[in-house]
Amino acid sequence: MSVNLTIGKAINAGLRRAMEADPKVLVMGEDVGKLGGVFRVTDQLYKDFGADRVIDTPLAESGIVGTAIGLALRGYRPVCEIQFDGFFFPATNQTFTQLAKMRRRSAGALNLPVVLRIPYGGGIGAVEHHSESPEAYFAHTAGLRVVTVANAVDAYWMIQQAIASPDPVVFFEPKRRYYDKADVDTEAALDSAHPMGAARVARPGTDVTLLAYGPMVKTALQAAEADSDHSIEVIDLRSISPVDYDTVTESVRRTGRLVITHEAPVSGGVGAEIAARVTESCFYHLEAPVIRVGAFDTPYPQSRLEEHYLPDLDRVLDGVDRAFAY
Repeated sequence: MSVNLTIGKAINAGLRRAMEADPKVLVMGEDVGKLGGVFRVTDQLYKDFGADRVIDTPLAESGIVGTAIGLALRGYRPVCEIQFDGFFFPATNQTFTQLAKMRRRSAGALNLPVVLRIPYGGGIGAVEHHSESPEAYFAHTAGLRVVTVANAVDAYWMIQQAIASPDPVVFFEPKRRYYDKADVDTEAALDSAHPMGAARVARPGTDVTLLAYGPMVKTALQAAEADSDHSIEVIDLRSISPVDYDTVTESVRRTGRLVITHEAPVSGGVGAEIAARVTESCFYHLEAPVIRVGAFDTPYPQSRLEEHYLPDLDRVLDGVDRAFAY
């Protein structure tokens, strides 16, 4: 049965289904219980599953992740909500030195099925520490899976796939897209969903590959629609680590050009790594250098300036034009 859901409601429905299927799945974080989360992603879960499975925590992100590690070692599958992207940093020690490394440290004897949900990115007029795009830090850390969603269908399925994963998963939720809607088949089998680690061709094309993820996928599709001079193929990366290079390079070998866009600053971003890898494997197929379109290398600005900071339709189209200028 298809249901028209926002991204936020789709994550809620996915959490509910996972909790119904497995009593070891727990939800924990700041205000996730009676309030239902600041974006209402956990709305009604406390009422239906109780305080033992939907746990309001103190304002202590390091404690949230550390507790989740202990619960996972005891057989639970904790899903932690970090209220905003910029609040995650107190938990980096637990995440990078413990959560990411414990499986290898134990030679595979221990699994850490922990999901860290992080609302990220800008576009909602928030203050400092509420609009950051820290995905590159996590992608640089081996031992973590890093994914993000751009539509309600992926939101519903990928949160369940993340919970089912034996590895720790960082699940980035684009907060400015929380209210975008799509029809979701909520009764299909989980194993019929598109694999969590695979990219998706969101729009086929022949002249240039435009790669995006999370909040920028919608902008990339708008750019492909607006550019009547070029046939733009849009790839929704979905998994930031590991990257599905097979889908990316197959597209680039056909189109000969690649433009990568993300909300994070360009320098040292996910786009930089993908550009290097594609250049190495597709060098003789490229008609132009790989172009990156991202935010500026500055701290996230005050809300009145964010529309100038974030890459928009014009900057993405300018990136496409630069790819054809060679």
